[in-house]
Amino acid sequence: MEEDVIVEVRNGPSLQARLAQAQDARGGLVVCHPHPLYGGDMDNPVVVRAVEVAMQRGLSTCRFNFRGVGRSSGAHAKGEGEQDDVKAALASLGRRLPAGAPLGLAGYSFGAWVSASVAASGTSLAALCLIAPPLSMFDFATLAGSGCELLIVAGTRDTYCPTAGLAALTDQVPAARVETIEGADHFFFGKLFPLGELIRSWTDRWARH
Repeated sequence: MEEDVIVEVRNGPSLQARLAQAQDARGGLVVCHPHPLYGGDMDNPVVVRAVEVAMQRGLSTCRFNFRGVGRSSGAHAKGEGEQDDVKAALASLGRRLPAGAPLGLAGYSFGAWVSASVAASGTSLAALCLIAPPLSMFDFATLAGSGCELLIVAGTRDTYCPTAGLAALTDQVPAARVETIEGADHFFFGKLFPLGELIRSWTDRWARH
């Protein structure tokens, strides 16, 4: 069961968030939503599906609104300040996990870019999941140094994550597990179930048993 919480960003805004604590959690997962300027928020169906699957697998979870979204204070910061939002959410969830429990991060679209940037900044993560990374809009070259259990998921009809760009990213990050969902577009209309199954198998690879 999720509860409403506030995540405080150091020297920054207060973030509206929802947190679910699993008993004897196998790990924790923070999930980041798509672009704030295009209607993205933590109630996005893809974000909700990722959280549901993680909760079913015994993970504690945190989803939140980036600064300037919903009841989160502050204003959109072009991905720079949003990295601090992610780090604050990771720290908040991490404090609630059992000692030694692994911590993962998942992001959808714009959230994937911010998540990749956080992973590349040296933040300690057990796992990273990039859902529909918008390769046509943002640079994901920093992924090569992330060094964690990495899953990249995209639909075969996603115009924001073209096949050629995905292939190039795969070459840059050979350690990544790259999965495509046939017929899925950027929004995964009608494809939330297969997306959830891929996220489920990813969590099982890094969450403790």
